[in-house]
Amino acid sequence: MKHWLFLGFAIVAEVIATASLKNSDGFSKLVPSILVVVGYSFSFYLLALTLRAIPVGIAYAIWAGAGVTLIALIGWLVFDQKLDTPAVIGMALIVSGVAVMNIFSSTSAH
Repeated sequence: MKHWLFLGFAIVAEVIATASLKNSDGFSKLVPSILVVVGYSFSFYLLALTLRAIPVGIAYAIWAGAGVTLIALIGWLVFDQKLDTPAVIGMALIVSGVAVMNIFSSTSAH
C-alpha cells in the first residue's frame, strides 16, 4: 500500500515542478526554479521507490497520465489556458485508460 502512496506523492511533486517550470520564466526566477529542481528530484526518487513493488509500465502510465491531466487542469484553472473539446476528451481517455489498467489488468500490483 505504501508504494501507491509513494506514487501519489510522486505525481503531486511532478505536477508542482511542472507548474513551477511555467512560473520560473526560463529559470530566471529563483524560487520557482528551485521548486522545479526539488520537485522533479523528489518525484523521481518517489517513483524509483514505487518501482520496488509496482511494475514499471503500470507505474509510469499512472504517473505520466495523471501528471498530464492534472497539469492541463492547472493550466486551465491557474494560467487561464483554454481546453477545447478534443483536449477534454483526450484527458478523459487517459483517466479511463489508467482506471482500466488498475481495475482489470493482472499486471497491476495490488
